[in-house]
Amino acid sequence: MARIPVVSGLGEALRDSAVINLTSASTMVVDDSPFALELTTQALAGFGIRPRHVCLGAAEAMEILKDQNIDLLVVDCDMPGTDGYELVRWLRRSGLDPNAFVPVIMTAAHIRRSRVAEARDCGANFVVTKPFSATTLLERIVWVSRDDRPFLEIGDYFGPDRRFRKKGTAPGEERRADLIRKLEFESRKASAAVEGEAV
Repeated sequence: MARIPVVSGLGEALRDSAVINLTSASTMVVDDSPFALELTTQALAGFGIRPRHVCLGAAEAMEILKDQNIDLLVVDCDMPGTDGYELVRWLRRSGLDPNAFVPVIMTAAHIRRSRVAEARDCGANFVVTKPFSATTLLERIVWVSRDDRPFLEIGDYFGPDRRFRKKGTAPGEERRADLIRKLEFESRKASAAVEGEAV
């Protein structure tokens, strides 16, 4: 999977203290709004990313993705014609190596829970709500550069594992189950303490 270049060495797992060099990242920004496209491009430029490809629509982006490798895709969810969800779904299923595995951040002016689920289900790594600050965008870029979830193909889905796991937990263990067990344990502990006091 293409990663954003890291000063500490390519292919090395990113540590929290790793310094990320974004200046050589080949980035594509796709948005049908020239104003939003300019704002996103300026935000990226603020921390050293000069987008190599800036597209006003999915069709233009698809043509470039067929011929040019990119390290990061920032794409608007809602565009006329082929929207951002369809673009990401196409990219993930395209078989284009390494572009099919590129980190994807989706942007949207209005995010309902169903749209967040749609972004997850099309294969995006993260969704950012507009208007966003440059700092928020940078935090999301750093997060996706450290995202080490494996890519899975399940039914018509191809993309990063939609489940988030803590490092070191066994496959199949979900944080939700851990939380339920913790709450049950704390409840039993509190009940035992109350019973002990009553005696």
